[in-house]
Amino acid sequence: MQLINIGFGNMVSSERIISIVSPESAPLKRIVQEAKDEKRAIDATFGRRTRSVIVMDSGHVILSAIQPETIAGRLSNNQSEIEKGEC
Repeated sequence: MQLINIGFGNMVSSERIISIVSPESAPLKRIVQEAKDEKRAIDATFGRRTRSVIVMDSGHVILSAIQPETIAGRLSNNQSEIEKGEC
């Protein structure tokens, strides 16, 4: 199981991530609000502005203050290390 840093020392399992998206669109705002209402949202922003929304295969929605591109880069770096056998 590989963990990805999503900011402020918080980690998520890379194998469980479905998507990493920006929270700007109305459909994403609706998804986040529904997740909050259903207690499936995890706020990992530490009070900062939400810059990315991570959708997990369990239906949970994780809010992060890190840009989606940064998280995706960490994910791809992690995958390349696995392929090289460094981890």
